[in-house]
This record gives sequence, structure tokens and C-alpha cells, in this order.
Amino acid sequence: MTDPLLAVRDLLTYFTTPAGVARAVDGVSFDVHRGETLGLVGESGCGKSVTGFSILRLIPPPGRIQPGSRILFEGEDLLQRSERSLRDLRGDRISMIFQEPMSALNPVFSVGDQIAEVVRVHRDTSRRQAWEKAVEMLEMVGIPEPAARARQYPHQLSGGMRQRVLIAMALVLEPALVIADEPTTALDVTIQAQILELVQELQTRLGTAILMITHDLGVIAEVASRVLVMYGGQVVEEARVGELFAKPSHPYTEGLLGAMPRLGTRGGRLTTIPGTVPPPTAWPSGCRFRDRCPHAWDRCEREEPPLYQVSEGHVSRCHLVDEPGRRRSVPLVDVTGRDDPTPPRASLPSGGPTAGEVDAASSLVPGGRSGAEAGRGVRDE
Repeated sequence: MTDPLLAVRDLLTYFTTPAGVARAVDGVSFDVHRGETLGLVGESGCGKSVTGFSILRLIPPPGRIQPGSRILFEGEDLLQRSERSLRDLRGDRISMIFQEPMSALNPVFSVGDQIAEVVRVHRDTSRRQAWEKAVEMLEMVGIPEPAARARQYPHQLSGGMRQRVLIAMALVLEPALVIADEPTTALDVTIQAQILELVQELQTRLGTAILMITHDLGVIAEVASRVLVMYGGQVVEEARVGELFAKPSHPYTEGLLGAMPRLGTRGGRLTTIPGTVPPPTAWPSGCRFRDRCPHAWDRCEREEPPLYQVSEGHVSRCHLVDEPGRRRSVPLVDVTGRDDPTPPRASLPSGGPTAGEVDAASSLVPGGRSGAEAGRGVRDE
């Protein structure tokens, strides 16, 4: 296999707070290969966004990336680069699509000026050429009347259009890697489908790798080829999307899948994961999920589980891989209201998801759909 485009090794990002040191990201390692989409999923507080910001070294004080961490991009450790040279990299070779466009866009500049600024900062070009490139990108991301829209300000655009502007800004220089931090969170289901379809089309056209950060497993099923599940500042499971949906190993992943409603079923209660994510200033000893896990036993408190190999390309941070006999049949209630010893899961075979598998996984979420179906013929004006 060729060398990865991005290789994160033992990433430690800590914040000093009055309550103690918050270990927001605590030993995370993963690879992103050229042209692929890697999903990073987990509930709020697990360290997803901090991981993304750490890659670009956008961690403000009192946060700090700890010694021993390595972030290798195209073979070079970004943590060894000067701040000046890193500014040359941001927006050019690595871009980011932020979570909330109204806070990410500057309200006093037109959207065309903001896209053109990215071009002028990184390329030796005239104002006119940069403006023309901005209009071209607005057209590429599907904004109608791009020349007129380029002169408008963020508050004059709809939420879907503002998100398209952020995508245009991120892709204007055809970066090798885009970090997409919850890019569809604030959008309704129909516009979300359009944005996901747009991202996939542009990725195919430009060959860009994407790190997709989200809490939505439906989004992961639709766009990603591999997925990392984070909990407590750590990666607790990694697998190809098809295998993760068909055969989740970690109890946390099972809980996430079991808590998702499916189309075509009515009544009953959804499965819930008891408790909440503990604060990063006080992670539990041993397994960080043990207080919420239905299978926990004394070893889970004594020993922190390593990433066990489940199968090729599939790892899980759970002692159940080593002692499968400890797994109990815990009664869960699925969306049909019937008792079932296992959480409801997408019926996906192992391996990479096909188009049909993606649609099957999309049926797990309200409004589940393929991006092509939901986005076709609907405008977000």
C-alpha cells in the first residue's frame, strides 16, 4: 500500500483548566489515504473536532499539543513547521469546512471577496483573476447566478448557500486534504443530502481526500469508506463502513447503532446508552466506557484495553475481543418495540459499501435517503 497522505500518531491534545488537565485527545492514531473519505464519529465531547483542529494546529491557549505527538502530512511532520510556513499550508494543501457558516464567514465582506482572498494569499494572481476564480467556484458548487451572489454578504444567503460558500472556499485551490467538521449539522435533511452529494461529486472531480467529522452515522454510511469511532478522547473502533454496520465489535458502537431509528418501523422505544460521557479531566481508570457498558467486569476497571485486532482492517478497544465469552445477551428494545438481545443494525455485508449498501445504511436515520435521490430537483435558495 502507498504511504498515507496524512498519518496521525499518538496525538495528545490537552487543555489546562481550573478543574485540572482536560485530556481532550489522548493517544489518537490514524491514516488518511489519497482520495478517500475517512469518517470520524462519536457523540459530543469525545474529541472529534479537537482532533481536526489539532491537525491544522488551530488549538488556542490554554490548549496544547503535547510532546510525542506526530502529524505527518505528505511525509512531513506538521508539528515541526514554523507558524509562518504552516499558514502557507492552510487553505492551500489542507483546507477545512467549518461547522457553522455564519460564524466562519466574515459578515462585513462579500462572499466573493472572501473566496478571492484565499486565492490571492496563496497564488500570485491579480484581483480580477481571483474574483473570476471565486465566481467560477460558486458556479461549481451549484449556486445560481454566481456573479450576482458573489457580491452578496453572508446574511443575505440561505443556510444551504452559506455552506456551499464554505465548500467553495475550502476547495478553490484544489487541496490534497479537506477536514469537514460537521458540515451538515445546521441544515435540514433535504439540503444536507444536496451538500453531501456535492462534496462527493467535487471529491471525484478533484481527487481530494476528506476527513469527515460528524455525530451522524447516516452521513458516514453515505460518504465514507472507512470509519473511526471515538469515545473519551480515544479511538475505540476502526473498520470499513460495511463491516462496522454489519458487525460492530465495541459496545459503544453497538449502542450508537442501536439508538438509531429506521425507516419503515413505528412505535416502541429506541435503545439508549445509559449515563453521559465523563469529563476529560477525570477519565475513568481502565476502559473509559465501562461505567456505561452492559458487559463490563472487573478487568475493565483494572486494565485499559489496547486496540485488539478483530479482522483485517478492523480493530476494537474492548476486552471482549480477547474474552468473547464475557459478552452477555442484554435485552434491548428496538424501534419495533420487540425485545431483542442485539441492537438493530444495518444489513450490510463485510467490506467496502456499495451504492446499495449505502442506501441501506441511510435507512437508519430519519429521512434516510441516498444523496442523489433527496438532492435531485430541490434547490436551497
